[in-house]
Amino acid sequence: MKLGIVMDPIENIKPYKDSSFAMLLEAQRRGYELYYMQPEDLYLDNGSAYANTTLLKVWDRGIDEQFFGFGTSQETALSELDIVLIRQDPPFNNDYLYSTHILEQAEAEGVLVVNKPQSLRDANEKLFASWFPNCIPQTLVSANADKLRAFVAEHQDTIFKPLDAMGGASIFRVKADDPNISVIIETMTEHGKHHIMAQVYLPEIKQGDKRVLLINGEPIDYTLARIPKEGETRGNIAAGGTGIGMEITERERWLCEQIKPTLQAKGLHFVGLDVIGDYITEINVTSPTCIRELDAQFGLNIAGVLFDHLEQQRQA
Repeated sequence: MKLGIVMDPIENIKPYKDSSFAMLLEAQRRGYELYYMQPEDLYLDNGSAYANTTLLKVWDRGIDEQFFGFGTSQETALSELDIVLIRQDPPFNNDYLYSTHILEQAEAEGVLVVNKPQSLRDANEKLFASWFPNCIPQTLVSANADKLRAFVAEHQDTIFKPLDAMGGASIFRVKADDPNISVIIETMTEHGKHHIMAQVYLPEIKQGDKRVLLINGEPIDYTLARIPKEGETRGNIAAGGTGIGMEITERERWLCEQIKPTLQAKGLHFVGLDVIGDYITEINVTSPTCIRELDAQFGLNIAGVLFDHLEQQRQA
């Protein structure tokens, strides 16, 4: 089996907590050849998908030890690969969009691309949750300042977030008596040019912003509750949150059941839900994380479950 992975520079990752690295370790354990590429390495030649790839080896070592090694580099027709993982982090900009188009050509040539390129374009990680209104808190998506102010006035305590960021970047908690409401809205929407999301503030964030991982729509039995640090409203690990593993709840299983048919239909093989209290706040489809933390806390092999599923997909 030949596995390609499109990701950000591997030298910049933290292997002890990087889910892409967990996938690479598992694929290598299974005897796969690993073909590494960055988004700019992808190209089309007369309608066929290619990439400048580099053979890759990985090692599960200490923090300060070398954890990867490169082999030869070559121009590779992506049709020669069995599976290609898209693990590039947001923002979802035009360059990301172009990558999905190139990888869609690879998919047409018989490659299993994970997640499905068309569905990555369809499923904005903030907006996608709104397709399941019974699963989300009160939410408004708008570029209109009056509508955003009215939402804050109605709900008193809210969260504003951009639609194209990750890791808790540029998220604001906005209360009705905040003297900075106008400047926050002006800055985030660029004076009404860009849509943002407003959601009711959920006080359950203090018990954690839970990451629920799903493979082919089926949840892993444990979640990672990302607890905000003192004085923070964001639980993201990238924002200083602490990850504590917990058993999945019945409510979280119910939420997964509501979105499972859509995930399966769209070829969204590996997805991470953000759940606060009883509600989904985001559906992460580009590069969901938390595999390493859950594996370590509960003795799991989540990447193994993923590759069992992907191998079945290849044989179907």
